[in-house]
Amino acid sequence: MKAVLNILCALFIFTAAPAFAAERWQELPDPAPLPQATKTGAAPVNGIELHYSVFGSGPPVLLIHGGLGYSDVWGAQVADLSKDHTVIVADSRGHGRSTRNAEPYSYDLMSSDYLALLDYLKIDKTTIVGWSDGGIIGLDIAIHHPERLTKLFAQAANSKVDGVIPTVMENKTFAAYIEKAGEVYKKISPTPTEYGAFVTQISGMWASQPNWSDDDLKKITTPTAIVLGDHDEAISREHTDYLARTIPGAKLVILENASHFAMLQDPEGYNKAVRDFIDN
Repeated sequence: MKAVLNILCALFIFTAAPAFAAERWQELPDPAPLPQATKTGAAPVNGIELHYSVFGSGPPVLLIHGGLGYSDVWGAQVADLSKDHTVIVADSRGHGRSTRNAEPYSYDLMSSDYLALLDYLKIDKTTIVGWSDGGIIGLDIAIHHPERLTKLFAQAANSKVDGVIPTVMENKTFAAYIEKAGEVYKKISPTPTEYGAFVTQISGMWASQPNWSDDDLKKITTPTAIVLGDHDEAISREHTDYLARTIPGAKLVILENASHFAMLQDPEGYNKAVRDFIDN
């Protein structure tokens, strides 16, 4: 894992070859554009400014993106869910248009950022749909602040660092994602020249977190779906099965012909999986 992180820290100067794949799960489509927001801004939370947008009306759903990403990845999901939900998206600290400070990254801190955002928006409870780091943040909130959640849809999340597939950085699709993330960072970040420093800072968290015990997971009372693409490059099926088995009452959802980037590869199928869980 240390070697993987060292490679990741250097990827801001890495240029990956474009992936032209025959299989859907090898592709990395661009996100669909976000619809017009009803509200957008920068919330002052924990010494940073967290960029957020709100769409639609109805029962709230908070969508949390993965590491190195940004909230626009959820374009297709926002367009669908905002028809009958209040949908909140944000760029995690240091990601996208949000700022960061010198405080060391941790999932507890990032969870606190999102809870503070909900307070800022005067939302007491919400469903969370989280992808990768977003799913881990969702698990953190489910463990420590279950009173803030109605349901949790956690895709490609891990509870221990050994849930990550050691060869993930050898995967061309994942490398292409990191390259795209760096390009987006340079275009929209308030610190566009600091991608390498940002990656180094967040990699300190990835080296040792998350690290929850079975007892921690067994505390979860929030109705939870543990979700994985059947060709995920980053999170192992074995670890996903473990999460679903250990979290009380958790539902295991396997997305067919999809990888770590299922919301981009199969937006219609992804939206159906989300709705089948959060609306029933």
